[in-house]
Amino acid sequence: MSRTDAILKRLSALHPKLIDLSLDRMLPLLAELGNPQDHLPPTIHVAGTNAKGSTIAYLRAFLEAAGQSVHVYNSPHLVRFNERIRLAGKLVGTRKLNAALERVEAVNAGRPITFFEITTVTAFLLYAESKADYLLLETGMGGTYDTTNVIKSPLGTIITPIDLDHQAFLGNTVAEIAVWKAGIFKRGARAVIGLQRDEARPVLERAAHRLGVRPIWQGEDFHGAAQEGRLVFQDEDGLLDLPPPALLGAHQFDNASLAIAASRHFGLQIDENAFAKGLRNVTWPARMTPLLHGPLRDLLGPDDELWLDGIHNAHGAAAVAETLRDLEKARPAPLVLIMGMMNTRAPADVLAPFAGMAQQVLTLTIPGEANAHPAVYIAGEAQRAGFTARPMRSVQVALRAAAKIPGARVLICGSLYLAGHVLAANKTLPD
Repeated sequence: MSRTDAILKRLSALHPKLIDLSLDRMLPLLAELGNPQDHLPPTIHVAGTNAKGSTIAYLRAFLEAAGQSVHVYNSPHLVRFNERIRLAGKLVGTRKLNAALERVEAVNAGRPITFFEITTVTAFLLYAESKADYLLLETGMGGTYDTTNVIKSPLGTIITPIDLDHQAFLGNTVAEIAVWKAGIFKRGARAVIGLQRDEARPVLERAAHRLGVRPIWQGEDFHGAAQEGRLVFQDEDGLLDLPPPALLGAHQFDNASLAIAASRHFGLQIDENAFAKGLRNVTWPARMTPLLHGPLRDLLGPDDELWLDGIHNAHGAAAVAETLRDLEKARPAPLVLIMGMMNTRAPADVLAPFAGMAQQVLTLTIPGEANAHPAVYIAGEAQRAGFTARPMRSVQVALRAAAKIPGARVLICGSLYLAGHVLAANKTLPD
């Protein structure tokens, strides 16, 4: 076990629950550390169910293309914990991370606190002690009592599309979940809201109104769409004719447009050339990512395709299914899904958008995850939904089975935890 893993294991044992939504434990700890959350660069706070990470990836790409330095906070990580904390464009170094974790651990002095709370405190400490022009801050769950929601005066807030997710903690309807997401709105901070289901809109409107916030809305105040292979964006400041996003899928035009709108609404100094460069250079691992080389890719034939996506809910699955239909139009190929999921997710919901598309579903138990659905259970759910499905012992065994289908298009999906396992096994670590 590495030193980082040993530290993280100790921190995980400080609270009996992985999730216990509250700010009461971390606020005193932040105060003892000098309130680093009050000494951060201008911060853009992002909440929502889907597209938080992609939206932040675009913002980072735009800002860096414009010559700005950017801190980023994302979760969860895929392979290494370092991926959660980016300092001025680079993943935090292991020595610096370990020192900060142990410093916060010592100040906490064994008091009960959740893993996400104490590691977020550590991130704020690192951001406050490192120079950057901006901080892009992604919520972990919800918004109101999310550990990131201690920034008093963010530069701006973004709400990405809200859908059903984490119902055990946030509520069973989109409207209930929207209440939590709206908790990141702050008086005096501008807000930009992505495409929403009808149930979410009035909730967000009421929350913004109470704080005197007048958000701009995607589809009304700004628009972005694919036109002749380009991204055409328009808001009250004018029209931009830009290259398509490097991230694959029609939904990425929406995500990129949301990030462009936020950049302009928040007054970021990004010109059209920087937007174009950012769209060409943006990266976000395990989001319809083609795996073109590596030990896992080598298990397939030369005419096969291997894709990786961390989709884990119905909304994300629908977006990926649409992308696969576009790929099918360009080059027909039999689709094989290799799927592993956590037991907080319903396999039938994620599988539904792929009905009539997948020739086979090969299921996995995510290695090293106590809360993963057993492969046998996922296969049974897939069979009940009308898919041809069978459990596999490992991703390697599943890929060998997929390789027996000539010219297959293979998508590994169902969980970011599975995506991390795949990237590690394929020796293609995020950087």
